[in-house]
Amino acid sequence: MSGVLFVVGTPIGNLGDFSPRAVETLNSVDFIAAEDTRVTLKLLNRFGIKKPMISYFEHNKKERGDIICSRIENGENCAIVTDAGMPCISDPGEELVKQCAERGIRTIVVPGPSAVISALAVSGLATGRFTFEGFLSTNKKSRKEHLEQLANEKRTMIFYEAPHKLAATLNDLYNAFGDRRISIVREITKIHEEVIRTTLKKAAENYGDGSLKGEIVLVLEGAAENVEQEEFTLEQASNMAKKLMEDGCSVSESAKQAAKITGFKKNEIYKIIMTE
Repeated sequence: MSGVLFVVGTPIGNLGDFSPRAVETLNSVDFIAAEDTRVTLKLLNRFGIKKPMISYFEHNKKERGDIICSRIENGENCAIVTDAGMPCISDPGEELVKQCAERGIRTIVVPGPSAVISALAVSGLATGRFTFEGFLSTNKKSRKEHLEQLANEKRTMIFYEAPHKLAATLNDLYNAFGDRRISIVREITKIHEEVIRTTLKKAAENYGDGSLKGEIVLVLEGAAENVEQEEFTLEQASNMAKKLMEDGCSVSESAKQAAKITGFKKNEIYKIIMTE
């Protein structure tokens, strides 16, 4: 009889968040698939759990996925865990669940802490509707396309980011969306947990020096609902761009922002600015 894959959430910082059901599940399975066995071993030791582990991460997920599925089909129960948080969310475990689904293997979730939901809850921004965008690509073209697709997104947007990439990401978000509210939530459940509620412009100015450390979640305000679409003239659009230039924006960026607000093409506004 086939076994079961248990998807088990682990603490994102504070080990006190590990649920009794999660402990019971890890104690009951035959083996554990772990993103980093060294990290998971610390968790197991903390709760007195002794189980064999198999490493399962981005660069071996296809090969190891087949091995894990075969063992489950032969009657063993497996728990998949990530280093912190829910497996399969911006995590290679997503592939293992897909493989199990394709092979008719039963999966059971044991919920645990989630940085996405935790950050949203304390962001101070709208929580009724939101979209999780994960990590932005390091590829410039893919990154640009991703942000362009979100230009008119009205739901609250949530991103993961590494501290050494934060400055570049804040600048890219500001260039893509203009100045809107953002909450920078870092080190969730840890000693230095912090929620910084600010704007994209201020965030780019104040945190472009790499001073913020730790695990970071960005919660960004969605586009404003336009109850009435205001009609602009091309002259008003160019004046708006000029005002942005006075505030320190480049000609290109000013034209881009004015175009986004007024509906005119960036090149139309740019041409007027450059000929005056």
